[in-house]
Amino acid sequence: MWQLLLPNVVGLWVVIDPIGTIPVFISVTKNLSPKHRRKTAIKAVAFAALILLFFLCVGQILLEALDIPLVSFQITGGIILFLFALTMIFGDSKPQQEEQLEIEAGKDCAVFPLAMPSIASPGAMLAVVVLTDNNRYDLYSQMVTASAMMIVLLATLILLLSAGWILRIIGKSGAGIISRVMGLILATVATEYILSGLKLYFQSV
Repeated sequence: MWQLLLPNVVGLWVVIDPIGTIPVFISVTKNLSPKHRRKTAIKAVAFAALILLFFLCVGQILLEALDIPLVSFQITGGIILFLFALTMIFGDSKPQQEEQLEIEAGKDCAVFPLAMPSIASPGAMLAVVVLTDNNRYDLYSQMVTASAMMIVLLATLILLLSAGWILRIIGKSGAGIISRVMGLILATVATEYILSGLKLYFQSV
């Protein structure tokens, strides 16, 4: 089980980037009381979990209904993930990008920008679809992927609840550096998606 669980946890950790979400969370909840800040963190992670579970369960079904082969989605998604990773490495880091969003502090910030696009990012949605390919993985493997996703989301919740003192330790610059390292790892993951998709494509023709 650990041989399946650990790679999925690492891959999903990279695309969800919980540490990069911390400055965003602090920015949009700065005018809230500690009690409401905790509620916002719980709501944001809960909404993100529902979104990702939706894509995990029916993402491939929707693709097949549209007659889009998953291998094409995997290759395209890998290219998009790679380009996204390049923006994380060479452009503004995730905290800098999302802190530019002008959001009034309040209950809506749990959905946007926290649940989407910060936690349940397009990359995370793609990852859960690819990692639960019905044609490549059995039910057990898909349950392991779902478990890995919930572990990463639980870690995200713990980090958000501890956001204040974590940011004081690493600072915004530290969070930006970590986000760029995550971008480098994400580029590697995206390359593997593309190469794996191309291999499957050429095997099928």
